[in-house]
Amino acid sequence: MSDHTLDHGGAKWRENAGRQENVNEITRRQFLTYTLMGTGGFMVSTLLVPSVRYAVDPLLKKGEEEPYVPVADVSEIGSEPKRFEFTLKVDDAWVKNQQTTYSAWVYKQGSDFVALSPVCKHLGCTVSWNTSPQHPEMFYCPCHGGLYTKDGINVPGTPPRAPLDMYDYKVENGKLYLGPLIQRT
Repeated sequence: MSDHTLDHGGAKWRENAGRQENVNEITRRQFLTYTLMGTGGFMVSTLLVPSVRYAVDPLLKKGEEEPYVPVADVSEIGSEPKRFEFTLKVDDAWVKNQQTTYSAWVYKQGSDFVALSPVCKHLGCTVSWNTSPQHPEMFYCPCHGGLYTKDGINVPGTPPRAPLDMYDYKVENGKLYLGPLIQRT
């Protein structure tokens, strides 16, 4: 059996046991290595692309301004908290421009306005103003007895661990506009 390399017109051939084999052909070992490397690279990229998108997405959305929504005429707002509802168009993962209804407890404090989220910080129930006879002049959460003072601060010894979130606001042409929520700790 001879095993030597021949050069015929630029292609290298090996003669092995009376057969001619192309030296440029890929071996089984090379094929398996390339296949596994390609599959591994694909698997790594499927993990890496979402991670990079997660890191970059907030940077791309920085320029987007949160909308301010008109909620009420300034003349309708007094020193007692009053609930106002408003709608926003929200882009969900599946549904675009979905109308969603939100609400806020709004009152006037001196020359400023206070706009509080009605969502309890304990388990997300809805708080209401001055509805508990045992706790007058307080926000009360009926789900687990959570209490908040008029300015949205949680009362120690009750389930909520944080104050109610506040809405950013602005006043234009006699109307109160509410903007993004400001989380308080």
